[in-house]
Amino acid sequence: MNASIDENSVKSILGILNTDGKTIIPIRVNPARHSLKINDGTTGSDYGPKNALRDENYFPTLIGVSSSDFKTPTVVYGDSSGNLLIDSS
Repeated sequence: MNASIDENSVKSILGILNTDGKTIIPIRVNPARHSLKINDGTTGSDYGPKNALRDENYFPTLIGVSSSDFKTPTVVYGDSSGNLLIDSS
């Protein structure tokens, strides 16, 4: 899966599939509201790589920092529907 690119060469965001930790997936947005599609309260897995994966055009997937130490890079998961996984608790 490659990131979609707009007319200004800006790439869409990509995540990692939570069930295998290696499949690159596009993260979906609601086109009417311009808001991320999310899946709240789900549990991910420990399958994720330590570094951001890259699509065939070398565009990286999303990473954030670990909530346990606020510095360790951590990949961001999505589900099989392209929803961004969040934990709002």
